Amino acid sequence: MTRYRYYTATTLDGFLADDTDSLAWLFKQHIDDDGPGNATQFIAGVGAQVMGATTYAWILEHERSWLPQMPTFVFTHRELEPANEHVSFLAGDPTRHRTAIESAAGDRDVWIMGGGDLAAEFATAGMLDEVLVSIAPVTLGAGRPLFGGAFDLALQECDRNGDFVVARYDVVGPLKNP
Repeated sequence: MTRYRYYTATTLDGFLADDTDSLAWLFKQHIDDDGPGNATQFIAGVGAQVMGATTYAWILEHERSWLPQMPTFVFTHRELEPANEHVSFLAGDPTRHRTAIESAAGDRDVWIMGGGDLAAEFATAGMLDEVLVSIAPVTLGAGRPLFGGAFDLALQECDRNGDFVVARYDVVGPLKNP
């Protein structure tokens, strides 16, 4: 069964990027490329990836190597050009595109790459199973939030990789008031 997994890094105060979409904080952290929560192991189980337009634009400008050669769905209302034959553009509720995304993933997982609002849209649609997050020992005070909604999560694993705390959570559902 295809799992939808939000795999990302965040600052201790819960930001993916600063106010100018910079990830400079991320690249100065020490991480063991073969350690817990490593990208190579994660991507080996991924058949398709999903991202928002801001993440896609940042990748094209800064880190084209982050655009794996797999089906990539970019949720956007902007007019954008595909970086390669694997990139498709979608708009609207994720449930409208579930069949196409899962078909593209085959028997592998779907990586919700970013951003936080898109991950929350997938969670709201019942299409987010896990949050895998590497938490860096830095705070930004403001920026792009890790997650754009209120949800209950259940911690399944926790480890350390270099400077990062690596945690895996199951998505329980919308946050309910006690």
